[in-house]
Amino acid sequence: MSEQQKFFSTQDGTSLFYRYRPAADGSSDKAIVLFHRGHEHSGRMMFVADELGFNDFSYFAWDARGHGYSPGERGDSPSIGTSVSDVDDFIRHIQSEYGIKPENICVIAQSVGAVLVSTWLHDYAPKIRCAVLASPAFKVKLYVPFARTGLKIMQKWRGNFFVNSYVKAHYLTHNVERQKSYDNDPLIARAISVRILLGLYEAAERVVADAQAITTPVQLLISGSDWVVHHKPQHDFYNRLGSHIKERHILPGFYHDTLGEQNREIAFVEMRRFIRERFNQPLQQVDLTQAHLFGDSRREADELATPLPICTPRSAFWATYRASLKLGSRWSEGLRIGQETGFDSGSTLDYVYRNQPQGSNAFGVWVDKYYLNAIGWRGIRQRKVNIGKAIQTASAKLREAGKPVHVLDIASGHGRYVLDALTADTLPDSVRLRDYSPINVEAGRKLIAERGLQDTVTFNEVNAYDRANYHDLQPRPTLGIVSGLHELFADNDLILNSLYGFGEAIETGGYLIYTGQPWHPQLEMIARALTSHKAGSPNWVMRRRSQQEMDQLVEKAGFEKIHQWIDEDGIFTVSLAVKK
Repeated sequence: MSEQQKFFSTQDGTSLFYRYRPAADGSSDKAIVLFHRGHEHSGRMMFVADELGFNDFSYFAWDARGHGYSPGERGDSPSIGTSVSDVDDFIRHIQSEYGIKPENICVIAQSVGAVLVSTWLHDYAPKIRCAVLASPAFKVKLYVPFARTGLKIMQKWRGNFFVNSYVKAHYLTHNVERQKSYDNDPLIARAISVRILLGLYEAAERVVADAQAITTPVQLLISGSDWVVHHKPQHDFYNRLGSHIKERHILPGFYHDTLGEQNREIAFVEMRRFIRERFNQPLQQVDLTQAHLFGDSRREADELATPLPICTPRSAFWATYRASLKLGSRWSEGLRIGQETGFDSGSTLDYVYRNQPQGSNAFGVWVDKYYLNAIGWRGIRQRKVNIGKAIQTASAKLREAGKPVHVLDIASGHGRYVLDALTADTLPDSVRLRDYSPINVEAGRKLIAERGLQDTVTFNEVNAYDRANYHDLQPRPTLGIVSGLHELFADNDLILNSLYGFGEAIETGGYLIYTGQPWHPQLEMIARALTSHKAGSPNWVMRRRSQQEMDQLVEKAGFEKIHQWIDEDGIFTVSLAVKK
């Protein structure tokens, strides 16, 4: 079939180029989606369609931002997170435009493309059939000592800048024709921006460390003589994968361009078999709804909750850390609120949202500024922004369907993140805010009064985990919101009480906004040093839920995820689901 050249729009309005080849036998229900390596473009991946020889699959291949015919400065993107979001937008475009369900999609990705896809599998938990990852660039060989540290320092001084690839074509493949085509291709982008190179390292480290969250069937192809990337992170990733179906093939003598190597038929034989086996079997999904009882996240939380032996260096370190926070609370307003109400309380979150350093003196203000700039709090503020996007998206969909917008938020804290999302042009028909804490309810009512929203917004003290509190609501909510609540409790059975309540209260075609926390780089600090607002829980011990686990719990209540947002550090997700 002839190749078609098209564009799709990302969520920020950018039009990215892609190539589409319909299935040779006229089928329209299955697809293979190809992701090129760094510096390259879709035109150097479409040969995979020919060599696989599957006539019953449609083929798609994109040009990533800053590559090929897609816009953007060559070798650059606003961020790695943006590029990963683009992957999700591309798959959703294929689903909506061509009617191909994610469970009938296989992705094949190489090098940098394989890192983007791996991060997407981790952060977005798509229900695709399988993935083939060839020589993922989890750790690029920079060769120059301390190169990464030097690039970070230079980036702080110069801002974003570009470095040229040192890799020559003859180090990528033994295939002479492939070498020549690389050297003569005017679309090859030999430079890469420092923010993308460093962002690639950071995303890769996070995904390799937490690969157990990925349960998609994966085939990993490792080039045995790779001059470009290190092998160890690839093996670590494979060994930690949560996939019940996974394969690793080490290809002796292969250079980095695995799929374009001289003897690539060795790899293609394995790829054909793996893909056919996956599509000849029903979709394989790992049930994570009981992860609170067993699994990696339960083990991790139990270890964090285990007291440290007394009189050890580690115990002394965290005791000193706790004492310094308590001392700092004399001058820093944020630390004071955290110590008094809990660092996971509604009062703390409202203070973080406002992001205005305060203290009893100049030193206290400096400490407070440092505290508010912690990576977790930056993620919390981005979560607030993303919740606003989700509210606007859901409200627009309800209006388009001719339905009223009746909002129910079951754990609002002070309610600031909801109230800030309301505008005069998009004011809902009604907003019901709830929280279990009388402190939060009182503070929320003051915010409502300050903004003159008493006719539209109410705030009541209600237990979110009592299923009876969702019954007989008038008017029935069409948009439910639960933000930051489920992350505080490890028990999935408890979480399901609120989700089932939403499922019973929201009518078909209504929406649910829910948040998740699949990753956090400061788990031990939080568990060992920060206090919780929960009765009987002096320490704030988190049990992380992977995005797949959270999505599966929401599905049990009758909802289907249709969109997702995530911060650049991969800590907090905001998802929008529709009631089926």
